[in-house]
Amino acid sequence: QVRLVETGGGLVQPGESLRLSCTASGTFFRIIAMDWYRQAPGKEREVVATHNSGGGISYSDSVKGRFTISRDGATNTVHLQMNSLKPEDTAVYHCHVAGYSSTSTYSRFDSWGQGTQVTVSS
Repeated sequence: QVRLVETGGGLVQPGESLRLSCTASGTFFRIIAMDWYRQAPGKEREVVATHNSGGGISYSDSVKGRFTISRDGATNTVHLQMNSLKPEDTAVYHCHVAGYSSTSTYSRFDSWGQGTQVTVSS
């Protein structure tokens, strides 16, 4: 069982910054990806930023140049630094972790955090 704890959401004004963090705990063999998704009211969940175990990073076009994803392998934590926030960034942000709970290829897991609210408003 993998547990994810997200922190760092809140209410900010346009142009300000927030930093989200997500720490994975529990029993697992290997994490292969740690990502951030978001879901705005009335919209589908969308990927914001991804970080895989090989160091590959990608961003959605809407946040490229403003958001930075980083990962601390020692603590199994992924961060999302969000700068120059806009009202359209308002959403519940969810952490997603994919990995294997054992050496078996059948032990793949996908875990989701409970979500943290980010509101950008003047």
